[in-house]
Amino acid sequence: MSLSQRLTAMEEHEPWSREASPDSRHRKMSFNPVGTWTEPTGEEATIGAFEVPKWKRLLQVFFAVIYCLFAAGVVFGYAAIKPVLLEEGVYRNQCTKEELDQNVIVCYEQELRLNLMFTIAAVSTNVVALPVGTILDRFGPRVCGITGAISITLGSLLFAFAAQLPFDAYIPAYLFMALGGPFIFISSFQLSNTFPRYSGLILALLTGAFDTSSAIFLIYRLLYQATNGGFTLKKFFLIYLIVPAFILTVQVLFMPSVSYKTVGELVTQAEEEHLIHDSDDDIEDEATVQRLQESRRAHRDSIVSEITTLIGTKDGANQAQEEERKKNTSGVWGALHGRTAAQQIRTPWFVLITLFTVLQMTRINYFVATIRTQYTYIFHNYDKAVEINNFFDVALPVGGVISVPFIGLLLDNTSTTFTLAMLVSTATAIGVLGVIPETWAAYSNIALFVLYRPLYYTAVSDYSAKVFGFATFGKVYGLIICLAGLFNFSQSALDAATHKAFRNDPVPVNIILLGLALLVGIALVAFVWRRSHRILRDNIEEEAQGAREVLMPGANEVRVNDYGAINGNGSGSPSPGEESRGRRL
Repeated sequence: MSLSQRLTAMEEHEPWSREASPDSRHRKMSFNPVGTWTEPTGEEATIGAFEVPKWKRLLQVFFAVIYCLFAAGVVFGYAAIKPVLLEEGVYRNQCTKEELDQNVIVCYEQELRLNLMFTIAAVSTNVVALPVGTILDRFGPRVCGITGAISITLGSLLFAFAAQLPFDAYIPAYLFMALGGPFIFISSFQLSNTFPRYSGLILALLTGAFDTSSAIFLIYRLLYQATNGGFTLKKFFLIYLIVPAFILTVQVLFMPSVSYKTVGELVTQAEEEHLIHDSDDDIEDEATVQRLQESRRAHRDSIVSEITTLIGTKDGANQAQEEERKKNTSGVWGALHGRTAAQQIRTPWFVLITLFTVLQMTRINYFVATIRTQYTYIFHNYDKAVEINNFFDVALPVGGVISVPFIGLLLDNTSTTFTLAMLVSTATAIGVLGVIPETWAAYSNIALFVLYRPLYYTAVSDYSAKVFGFATFGKVYGLIICLAGLFNFSQSALDAATHKAFRNDPVPVNIILLGLALLVGIALVAFVWRRSHRILRDNIEEEAQGAREVLMPGANEVRVNDYGAINGNGSGSPSPGEESRGRRL
């Protein structure tokens, strides 16, 4: 197999190509990239990995994993830092005199304001994915990384001095912390192209770093408790400024200013290295022309050699066959490929997955924000709620890391209908366990939750890639996540209903969310199951229509009956029964 053929086959396996199969490498993330939003600005917008020394590419991947570990998703450790915020008296001024006299641990308005802080951060994390893709395409990963570092710096400074500022600085502080994450995380995905043979490992490391980053606030809370409150918010966030400073330094000194070429772009680069140019006709000296062409040939051979070394020698044909198997297994591959984004969003494929995503994301963030409050009411025991909260703080990052490889195996080897059915079943089990006032149910609920969360985010991305295709992936998937994020503002209404309408009882709200999610989930699974069978039937019919009759030479039509007699131009005439059993060659 030639380099061009092998590269083309590998392009089918490349996770960032427009219509490539979304294999486990692309899906190994709980916060997913938004794809390509704009057309590349030109050839200078990307660089081949072989043009950068290997040691520098290794450092780039290493540094990216480090700063994603410390900054990419820290805001999702809200449940861990919330007790510190309460101890530090954040929003305590929102409590009434009666609540202060009763010395309640957290008062109603304080709870609402703290949860609003997380809600705004969670919403912005999803919504900002829309413009991040555009900035990445137009200005490159370095600009994105620097923007993220500046945002995290602002958030840290606001948090550190919030108590001294004359306005409410906690909400914008947490907002800037949240905005910085997607800028540095999404812009790191292109580093998977630094070593195409190991792109899956690189994406897994980045994803694992993102999932683990929620533990940063847990570590801080443990230090806060170990020092009896001596390690204040101000001290922590001033020390945390080391993180954005590190990101800024690394971006300027080591990280690429433009994205690395995908395997598909490397194919194009190799194919566009022509030996003969039109300008050769203007040169009269044939010896000069020959020297130029020899120089071009040497340059092309050098590029081909570099690309061959970069991508390795694994048989691209086998990879292409494996990807074809995964496409067929999904049952929904290509359902809406080739249509515009406007056409796609008007279909039940989009409407149902959007409703499902909206409800599930609301449930997830509502649980993260109120876990301690919920279990305090369910068990009527604050200490037990603290114990469960502590378990959740550890399980959340660990569960995300553990689940990554299994998610890839699940999505690559099962149908989309099965995956969605598993999501609906697991979400229902979580909802049921969440309202049972038993210790075993609480811990089982958290164990399922921390495994379900990354699977849910990844499965939605997988569904979008398979159904809508990569040509519109950024717009359609980005719109799904954006709408789901915006709907999360309803969490304030859920908090108000819990405290006022249901007198702090979280069970009714959880049951309502569970019921709605179950209804939408059943509708989604039923629709996808029915359409996947139709897609399979259509594919079989297309294959059947592609079959052609093959006529034997010298015969108008030759039939062989079940007894081996040749008819048509052959000897003898078959009986009507024999002819009906004839097989056409």
